[in-house]
Amino acid sequence: MAPRVHLRFRSAAPASMFVDYHRSITALLAWQWRSLALFTSIATAVVLIEHVIVDAWFAVPALPLTVFGAAIGIFVSFRTNSCYDRWWEARKLWGELVNTSRLFASQLLAYPVGPRTVVRATQQRIIRRHLAYINLLRSVLREEAPLRDVDVVRYLDADELKGLADESSAAAALLHRQLVELAKLARAGHIDGLQLQMLDRSVASMLTVQGGCERIKKTPFPQTYEFVASLLIVAYSGLLPLGIVEDAGWFAIPITVLVCFAFRVIDQVGTMLEDPFSMAQAALPLNALTTNIEIELCKRLGDPDPPDAPAPDADGVLM
Repeated sequence: MAPRVHLRFRSAAPASMFVDYHRSITALLAWQWRSLALFTSIATAVVLIEHVIVDAWFAVPALPLTVFGAAIGIFVSFRTNSCYDRWWEARKLWGELVNTSRLFASQLLAYPVGPRTVVRATQQRIIRRHLAYINLLRSVLREEAPLRDVDVVRYLDADELKGLADESSAAAALLHRQLVELAKLARAGHIDGLQLQMLDRSVASMLTVQGGCERIKKTPFPQTYEFVASLLIVAYSGLLPLGIVEDAGWFAIPITVLVCFAFRVIDQVGTMLEDPFSMAQAALPLNALTTNIEIELCKRLGDPDPPDAPAPDADGVLM
C-alpha cells in the first residue's frame, strides 16, 4: 500500500482582507493624518488671511466651486470603481481556480483504473504538484521568491524544483508537467481518450486563470489618475474656504477638511484596490483561498486530519 500523504498548508507570508470591519474613526483618521494636516493647514491659512490679515481678500463664486467639486467627485469615484473592477475580476478568477481545483481532483481520483498502488501514487503526485502550483502562483503574484516558498518546496521533490529555476514561467511549467503525466496515464491505458480530454480542459481552465491574473498584475493602473486626483483635491482645499468663508466664518475650516478628506479617502480606497494581489489589507486573501483548496483536496484523498478552515482574526481581517 502506498504511504498516506498528509497535505498540510502553512502560510508563507501574511496577506489579508477585511471581511468584518472593526476599526474606529480614530484609526481612519490616523491612516490619512498627513492629508488631514495638509487640508487643515491650507484651510486655516486661507481663513486667517481672509479674517485677520486682509479683509475681503478674495472670494470665489459658489457655482464654479460646486461644478469643480462635482467634477472631482466623479473623477475619484471613476478611478475607485475602475480599481474595484480589477479587484473583482481577480476574485472571480481565483474563485474559478478553486472550483477547477475541486473538479480536477475529483476527475483525477475517479477516472484512472489499474493497479491501485501505481495509480494511487500517480494521483498523489499530481495532486501534490497542483498544491505546489497554486502556492507558486500566489507567490509569483505577490512578487515573492516562489522557488524558496516553503509551501512550494514542500510539495515538490528536489529534482522537479530545480528544473523550474530556468523556466520563464514556473507556474506554466508545472501545468505542462501535469499534462505530460496525464498523457502517460492515457498511454498506459489508465484513462481513455475522453477522460484525458476532460482533464485537459481542467488544466486549460487553470492556464486561463493564470493568464488573467498575470494580465492584471502586469498591467498597472495608470498612475496619472492618482497624481491628478491628488492635485485637484489639494487645489480644492484652497478654493473651497474662499467660497464659504464669508458665510461660514471659522467653520469654513472643518467644512473644507471634511469635504476634502472624503475625496481623499475615496481616492485612497482605489489605490488599495488597484493591485488585488498586493499585501495590503484590502487585497485578496490568497492564503485563505489556497487553504480552502487544500482542505478540499485533503478530503478527496481521505486525509483524516485536514487543515482548519481559515477564519478572520479579532480585527475582522482574513489572512
